[in-house]
Amino acid sequence: MRRPEFIARQASCPTGLLGRVLAWIMAAETVSVNEQALTLLECRPGDHVLEVGFGHGRTLARAATIVPAGFVAGVDVSEEMVRMASSRNRRLITEGRIEVRRADSSQIPYPEGRFDRVYAVHTLYFWHDPRAHLREIYRVMKTGARFVLGFSPREDERTVANFPAAIYHFYTSDEVQWLLEACGFSGIEMVRSRVASRAIVFGVGHRGAQGSTHP
Repeated sequence: MRRPEFIARQASCPTGLLGRVLAWIMAAETVSVNEQALTLLECRPGDHVLEVGFGHGRTLARAATIVPAGFVAGVDVSEEMVRMASSRNRRLITEGRIEVRRADSSQIPYPEGRFDRVYAVHTLYFWHDPRAHLREIYRVMKTGARFVLGFSPREDERTVANFPAAIYHFYTSDEVQWLLEACGFSGIEMVRSRVASRAIVFGVGHRGAQGSTHP
């Protein structure tokens, strides 16, 4: 069933009670996709991890269990989601194991080379200039760091038809691979999966290779 445009706008930046309700629904719908993204990250116990577009904040907590000696940060454009994730992860935030900030991923408030692992799931559609976001993600990654970008590809016509084009911009797998390459990522692998009846692709790339720098 095609989503109404006002619901689609909430998905891009949840606000108010409707945004919170939608976040709860999305939390249930995206469990499997988020878990696959974390698996593909191949985190080590001491890694510093960044989630771009953390929404409900459940995956932040899950990531923190995978890096018990590390650190997990999250950025999201929605003030409502920052409040929701802060409440959900209050203890881990107090302990300094999780940090959440309201920020656009085209301007991430962390220094260059801060993170070992970065992931973003179902955020690509809302980036007006995806290269600006991907370059910024690249900037905050350490050399050799791993990035996982999860998205529904434009090839999945049934999924694409359910979302208004005024809000969602879908890309083919080849287009996403080109975007990653254009922004400096190397060793790119496009991993295809399926959740329920929805096709999912994970673009997995790295910031250069160990010992190399981005030209």
